[in-house]
Amino acid sequence: MKKTYFDHNATTAIDNEVFDAMMPYFKEKFGNPSSPHSLGTVARQAVNRAREQVASSVGAQPSQVIFTSGGSEANNLFIQGTAGYLKPSRIIVSAIEHPCIMRPTQELTRGTVNKWSLRKLAVNKSGQIDLDDADRAISEQRPSLISVMLANNETGVIQDVATIAEKARNTGAWIHTDAIQAFGKIPLDFISLKVHAMTLSSHKIYGPKGAAALVIDKKLLLKPLIFGGGHENGFRSGTENIPAIVGFGLACQLAQNRITEMTVHISTIREYLEERLLNMGAIIFGLSASRLPNTCYFALPDIEGETLVICLDKAGFAVASGAACSSVTPGQSYVLEAMGVEPLLARCAVRVSLGSGNTITEIKDFLIALNSVVKMLRSINTLVAPN
Repeated sequence: MKKTYFDHNATTAIDNEVFDAMMPYFKEKFGNPSSPHSLGTVARQAVNRAREQVASSVGAQPSQVIFTSGGSEANNLFIQGTAGYLKPSRIIVSAIEHPCIMRPTQELTRGTVNKWSLRKLAVNKSGQIDLDDADRAISEQRPSLISVMLANNETGVIQDVATIAEKARNTGAWIHTDAIQAFGKIPLDFISLKVHAMTLSSHKIYGPKGAAALVIDKKLLLKPLIFGGGHENGFRSGTENIPAIVGFGLACQLAQNRITEMTVHISTIREYLEERLLNMGAIIFGLSASRLPNTCYFALPDIEGETLVICLDKAGFAVASGAACSSVTPGQSYVLEAMGVEPLLARCAVRVSLGSGNTITEIKDFLIALNSVVKMLRSINTLVAPN
């Protein structure tokens, strides 16, 4: 059975051009970029070129790009790296941040010495950060660190990072945005967002897994998580993963070149999907908010999300019941909980995240399968509240 992939917020298939560009660096051009000979020079030039491609895609300078092994490492590098230079005070994050932001911030609050205080920003029913609550949080106690994601991985809701950053800059706080889900789906400009650091990841934009970047303001002080030979200007030691970095760089360039065409295409087929889901009685989370053009997070009342995902997979469609990175801790989505969604409805959530290769025909086939599965599930059982 042919599998139709609708889970691009979890990961993407590597682009053919990206794959071909990586291949020589596994064998013919395998040198260590720290080596002084010609093979090392070739590898170093490849890293430099990739750094330029990543920087160009977000309006930054190559010297601002720190390569890491993934988005989780980059996010931890900002949180733990900046905290290592600061006197413990307040850290502010939104209530819907990814676990690789939430967990390290929570670690900073533990213990009896060098203890930080954590303040979570509320979100409204549409999944948007409450800007009034952001004002209160910033004025309550002077923050040292702030991290607010640019677009949520579950709902696709886009946050007003620039406004929050502008408010917070006057306090002297270091401000970061996890832009992993937004990257490649909406235009990004590091300067316009007014942040001091931004996280990007390769495997969300048709590049390889195992490559990401923290883009930083040159004034930002970071204590390394990994010490060693002083690679990445001393911020991240370890021999660079040349093939993955080469692939990441080209994926950034391709994403930048294709973003307008892709946005129009994906927006069109998502609109078609959502019109028909609403006609089926679906609730679409974040519908009234500005969202990524590829993301549809919906619930059909009384149809459990995880069950629906399994049935759709058997029918040939790969969708998700939430965030892939949180699948090891199943249960109600903390994002929907923060939005005030009733637990029973939250259990019905299913995420469809489209990619550049998806077609209107696939959406039509999906809707046929969805209607069939829903009819079957409703005939045998319904999700009801416990007594």
